[in-house]
Amino acid sequence: MRPTAFLLLGGAITAPALSSPAVAAPPGAVTITVPRLDVAEYHRPYVAVWLEPVGGGAPRTLAVWYDLKKRGNDPGTKWLADLRAWWRKGGRSMTMPADGVSGATRTPGQYTIPLPADVKPGQYVLNVEAARETGGRELVSVPLTAGARTTGKTELGAVAISAR
Repeated sequence: MRPTAFLLLGGAITAPALSSPAVAAPPGAVTITVPRLDVAEYHRPYVAVWLEPVGGGAPRTLAVWYDLKKRGNDPGTKWLADLRAWWRKGGRSMTMPADGVSGATRTPGQYTIPLPADVKPGQYVLNVEAARETGGRELVSVPLTAGARTTGKTELGAVAISAR
């Protein structure tokens, strides 16, 4: 048998000793909380989630939530550039909608995004960025470590990584 699945362990993604080649389980998941803000005019945030290798390399977008329903002179994609860090890291070169990556903005609540099973072994930084119309913009980054947690201050709530 050969290793096929990955396990998040100590800041690195490593292959387990033995696993079935038929089962390639995702290495874990990211849980993101979109808080309900008590403001006069609330709009759902645009959110981008991506991985970056610690030693440098191409970022990998895991999710982009934006207004899919806007059409005409003001399509929702026009405002993706407000996710500035993601946009500069590779968002501008993506074609939207991106199958399996993009989706509609989310209401306040907790959401889980599975980490891809084909992530290469190594250390990563998980980035989650949110921008909201008539609101703020926030970027949180956390090393990809099993059980890692961080919390945003305004536009994002808790962000956690769990291993399977």
